[in-house]
Amino acid sequence: MTERKTERKREQKASAGSAGSSGSAAKKWGERLKYFEARQAEMLETIREFVEIESPSDNKAAADRMGMFLAERFKALGGTVRLHRAEKYGDHLQVNFGSRNGGKPVLLLGHFDTVYPMGTLETMLCGQAGDRLHGPGVLDMKSGVALMWYAIQGLQKWHGELPRPITVFLVSDEEVGSESSRKVTESLARESAAVLVLEPAAGLQGSVKTARKGCGDYLLKVKGVAAHAGLDPGKGHSAILEMAHQVIAISKLADLKQGLSINVGVIQGGTRTNVIPAEASAEIDVRISNAKQASTIDRKLKALKPFDKHCTLHIEGGVNRLPMERNEGVAALYEKARGIAKEIGWKLGEASVGGGSDGNFTAGMGIPTLDGMGGCGDGAHAVHEHILISELPRRATLLAGMIENA
Repeated sequence: MTERKTERKREQKASAGSAGSSGSAAKKWGERLKYFEARQAEMLETIREFVEIESPSDNKAAADRMGMFLAERFKALGGTVRLHRAEKYGDHLQVNFGSRNGGKPVLLLGHFDTVYPMGTLETMLCGQAGDRLHGPGVLDMKSGVALMWYAIQGLQKWHGELPRPITVFLVSDEEVGSESSRKVTESLARESAAVLVLEPAAGLQGSVKTARKGCGDYLLKVKGVAAHAGLDPGKGHSAILEMAHQVIAISKLADLKQGLSINVGVIQGGTRTNVIPAEASAEIDVRISNAKQASTIDRKLKALKPFDKHCTLHIEGGVNRLPMERNEGVAALYEKARGIAKEIGWKLGEASVGGGSDGNFTAGMGIPTLDGMGGCGDGAHAVHEHILISELPRRATLLAGMIENA
């Protein structure tokens, strides 16, 4: 028995002895877990199939191919498919599932685009190694898409029909800022009772995400004065030198203790070594932990002044995702999830993370949102990206339970 399976046995034993769990409830959830355990191999093959259809954000044809494939899969469950056309990115996929019970739907939110360029599968193979399935996008977040499908299928099997309406919304541009999908996401969220985001769980322990930092992108451009570096060095005013001063000034705006981080990640400038550069640019990533920091950092960045009076600055951009803060709605959903997990012998944790997701949009609107409901693994956006196969059944059980109870 693997170390992880031993740990799960201990969790189940401890939960079985707790006073808070009724026998009938534990039996029900145990049977549901067994349902997904019997389908673990099938779930694994589905995820592998999804991963092997490459769908980078910047390749519309490839993303559309993935979107249409998923549309057919969800249509097979009885969903009504609607495509939201996008010019630059793949078309976004909405699937509506009705219910006799009526009421507001729960929104299952995710994305099918990945950060990996076409052809990545040639060198970063999709394959199994022990309890791990490796591959580009397997964790972030094609396993999450598969979990949606199987949770819906399970609910149909147990109830004969779905116990409540469900809206599935899968976007093709999340990894690049969700510019073309955000309005649709927010519109669907307004009509929903709750939002469950199938982004990866936090860490190998599989915690859900109850808080996320907000994200911002800025572009700083510096214009200097060109001159011959050998003949007229005194007549030039280097845009790169000015940018170097600005990078130092920008870095001092960070306040890590308060959860505010700034990273100048890309710098470009100059033309030739013998020309004092007249232009330079820098791409800046900003992360904030609360909404008030958005206006503060925006004001400070746009108030930057040149160190060399012969240079000019131009900065554009802003915070495009406010933080997902742990408000009452988020906390209430977490407590429901924790209760379901307890019934199947699982101590479900919560986490606050630095990255943003489309859950930032919905939580910022005041819609109860729980993130990190997807696959459990490690290495998102990296060559070692993988999921833990043995965790799939209880992730699916948790999702199905939250669809019922959110």
